Amino acid sequence: MLRKGFGVAFALVFAGTAQAATLKIATVAPEGTVWMKEMREAGTNIKTRTAARVDVKYFPGGVMGNDAAVLRKMKLGQLQGGAFTAGELSPVYADAQIYSLPFLFTTLDEVAYVRKTVDPMLREGFRKAGLEAVGLSGGGFAYLMSTKQVRSKDELRATKVWSPQNDKIAQVAFEQAGVPVISLPIGDVYTSLQTGLLETVGITTSGAIAFQWHTKVKHVVDLPLSYVVGVLALDSKAYGKLSPEDQKIVDEEFHQAFVDMDAAGLKDNESARAALVKQGIRFEAPSAAEQQFWRDVGTATMKKMLAEKQISGDLLAAIQKQQAAWQTLAGKSTP
Repeated sequence: MLRKGFGVAFALVFAGTAQAATLKIATVAPEGTVWMKEMREAGTNIKTRTAARVDVKYFPGGVMGNDAAVLRKMKLGQLQGGAFTAGELSPVYADAQIYSLPFLFTTLDEVAYVRKTVDPMLREGFRKAGLEAVGLSGGGFAYLMSTKQVRSKDELRATKVWSPQNDKIAQVAFEQAGVPVISLPIGDVYTSLQTGLLETVGITTSGAIAFQWHTKVKHVVDLPLSYVVGVLALDSKAYGKLSPEDQKIVDEEFHQAFVDMDAAGLKDNESARAALVKQGIRFEAPSAAEQQFWRDVGTATMKKMLAEKQISGDLLAAIQKQQAAWQTLAGKSTP
């Protein structure tokens, strides 16, 4: 009888093990960052709440290669997910980076209001592209940072400017501004700043510190360029193999992690700016004429991408509708 009971227990354990799934997720985020702390907490909670039916294993610091390599490994089943910038996912889903259109937003409060309505629309777009966007995180506004003083478009054109690989919006914007760029994966930027291959980059203040780029730059153009978005995307096939119950747990835990990351990001960017100033990095606002030039570049970029169907007119209209509602609520007129 004891042997029979043991056999039944063994069979149950074996059955549970057979159904277990490991989600292997790659990211360029270094260990020790807020991103990785929140991700690891979510992974621990997922394993606990699913009774180890789902285990999450991370590969931080870019050890799995750049975004193209990670996407390829996801297709092959070697990875089940990855953390990407929106631009890195634009070859798979063009509208992934629509929030990052230059000067689309003016304040973070406006962004938060718009995202309540538009984030679900983006998730549906990712789903149709074969990805499950279980996390969308706002990294804040990106600024141009340089080893040289950049007070005007002409001074910018005289530097070696980075454009993120596959970031179509950045490429079009710099093209509209007449700025030649060097397109590289984000993992190659630090070394390129060291060697002088690059002199000017665009990133959030907290991102500059996380990736150690702040040790190389000396000047910041004090004009928010675009809103940066990070996406945790799982391969739809791998996600679909989870039970509905486990999918719900994965969704809930990663959603909470990204809510916490958004909140932490606001504080991190503020403290990072203060840290950069303390280090001696100079924040220099462009003249009114220069600011208008760049806002015109933003408008031209949006029109070009719409004309070439590189962003969805319907999705942009949804964003603009929410912006108008926000401006009404905030008692502001349309800029």
